[in-house]
Amino acid sequence: MKKRVLVTGSLGFIGSYFVELLLKKGYYVINIDKMTYAARKDLDFNKYQNYEFIEEDIVKLKHLPPNIDYLVNFAAESHVDNAILSNGVFFESNVYGVYNLLELLRGKDPADVPIFIHISTDEVYGDIFSDSHKETDMLKPSNPYAATKSAAEQLIFAWGRTYGIKYKICRSSNNYGYGQYPEKLIPKTILYTFENKKMTIHGNGSARREWTYVSDNVEGIYLVMEKGVAGEIYNISSNEEYSVLEIVKMILKEMGKPEDFYVFVEDRPGQDIRYSIDSSKMKNLGWRPEMTLKQYLSEYIKLSKENFNKK
Repeated sequence: MKKRVLVTGSLGFIGSYFVELLLKKGYYVINIDKMTYAARKDLDFNKYQNYEFIEEDIVKLKHLPPNIDYLVNFAAESHVDNAILSNGVFFESNVYGVYNLLELLRGKDPADVPIFIHISTDEVYGDIFSDSHKETDMLKPSNPYAATKSAAEQLIFAWGRTYGIKYKICRSSNNYGYGQYPEKLIPKTILYTFENKKMTIHGNGSARREWTYVSDNVEGIYLVMEKGVAGEIYNISSNEEYSVLEIVKMILKEMGKPEDFYVFVEDRPGQDIRYSIDSSKMKNLGWRPEMTLKQYLSEYIKLSKENFNKK
């Protein structure tokens, strides 16, 4: 009998890919999503018999379904710029929402408590000028979004130790892929270029990030769910590292635009210079990323041009 998985934030970018992966593998999936502006409302998983959907906010959730093997939490506000402008909703969703899930787990019959898989971010570490962060490194978040994700992890550690809640945490690098909301760097740059608008870049574009294809990321999360050790943290990154400016120039080249078709704007407050995480633990589980960023951009932009020309 296939396991039952409760997925929160299931219509978000990464969560929706994870749900589809589970459904194709035959798991019974219960989705919970509050349908924010960034939800992928175009998706229809109802064709699967092993699927049900509940529209709800994890902050307001009153109980968890019975007989669940795993609770996988993707639910979060995630756009750093929005957190800088108005951070209250980030605290509510990313911290209090996790607190509510932990309390619901604590209130269940001990024989019916699922393992909690929490999806976090490499941003909890803060920046690093050389080398890569390991899972045991100190957390030093630099912006309100990262602070809320770090705070959520502290709650999980405490509830694990005090109440015996079993958990596993995934800290992922920046993701990219089809269906990503256009507030994020890659789809935003492509959209701006189609509209013949210059992309805006914070500061001088030197901030460096690691980039992981979303399907590779959810394969990693799946491995952690099934093979990872309870109480452990796993960094997930392809370790492909590019600056923001390098990404924009790659896209402009693929789009046939001048290399300088962008404009610099005031830098983001608290901007981290560089993120990098060590994914050795994931490789020990057998995880290997398959997509490269350059390959994706080439394929995606070609497809986007074809669709755009049909309009």
